[in-house]
Amino acid sequence: MTRLFTRFLCGLIATWLWPGTALSQPPGASTERMRWYKGNTHTHTLNSDGDSTPDEVVRWYREHGYRFVVLTDHNFLTPVDGLNALYRADEQFVVIKGEEVTERFDNKSLHINGLDVSQLVPPQGGTSVVDVLQRNVDAIRRAKGIPHINHPNFGWSITQDELRQVRSNRLFEVYNGHPTVNNLGGGGTPGLEDVWDGILSAGVLLYGIAVDDAHMFKQPGNPDVPGPGRGWVVVRAPRLETRALLESLERGDFYASTGVELTELDVSAERMRIVVRPAASSRYRVQFIGKGGKVLHESLEATATYTFTGAEGYVRARVIESNGRMAWVQPVMLSPRPVRRELSLSLIGIAAIGGLVQWRRRAGRRSRT
Repeated sequence: MTRLFTRFLCGLIATWLWPGTALSQPPGASTERMRWYKGNTHTHTLNSDGDSTPDEVVRWYREHGYRFVVLTDHNFLTPVDGLNALYRADEQFVVIKGEEVTERFDNKSLHINGLDVSQLVPPQGGTSVVDVLQRNVDAIRRAKGIPHINHPNFGWSITQDELRQVRSNRLFEVYNGHPTVNNLGGGGTPGLEDVWDGILSAGVLLYGIAVDDAHMFKQPGNPDVPGPGRGWVVVRAPRLETRALLESLERGDFYASTGVELTELDVSAERMRIVVRPAASSRYRVQFIGKGGKVLHESLEATATYTFTGAEGYVRARVIESNGRMAWVQPVMLSPRPVRRELSLSLIGIAAIGGLVQWRRRAGRRSRT
């Protein structure tokens, strides 16, 4: 009995002293079978500044293997009921209503998408860049929509510090396929991945999405216009239904891509595992990135695993394909499990007493023999 007690105490001490990790965000709540759905959350029709009808736009995505698309015309809520009557099919395709709430402040372009808003959200105005963004995010939430902040470097409009201050927002565009949005930064302004790492390093959880921001469907192949098919998300959800998809986006259960496809993505409290579907002519680098944008580990194989230590602050992943295509895996916020020093010392003392008792009993048995 004493031996079992001592082993129990030693195991308990190890649990308290070993530097384990803890996830800061809750895991997915659904226990249903999860599936992957490719979609785009930012596109335009001729109801704002696109060149094609809503029917033509939806048909393009339907015919190119997407499972969902959100229509996000500038300050206009394009109806989708009729489009879904034509194009929706169970577990095959769905159209989601949305709006790009669009306004300017001090010559800066401030655009926030509202996904599945219940009504048109007028631009809210404000007294600063952060105030304008916050007012519009709050208005989108009141309209029961999911916000995401668009192309921060478009017109060099939103700084890292300004983006970090916006509350009640979980999504921003780490990649936008429009040819003039400055994804990579320049002239002393950081690119959007560096912005992302700066915000995550400050302890603010933000997920990065990729979109095409398509406006022009009648000039296929022209790199100088905002065409379709340049960036998308692949969402893991229990079913192809609007709210199920958006809930997965808000909890970071998706990856973003410009052409890299993953066949497996497993994120637990202990590790992140990624399996890339390789193309015959391509090679890959999988990088796991932590606080400050530090590359924690790089793999040159299509299958890559990183085991968390708890000291990283966060871990996200980036897949770089040899022809320039990319994929981004969403960050996991990590923190070391706190060591309760006083309790640990007490447990050590108890274990020592238990060991002493056991030794004395053995000594007593030996003296009697």
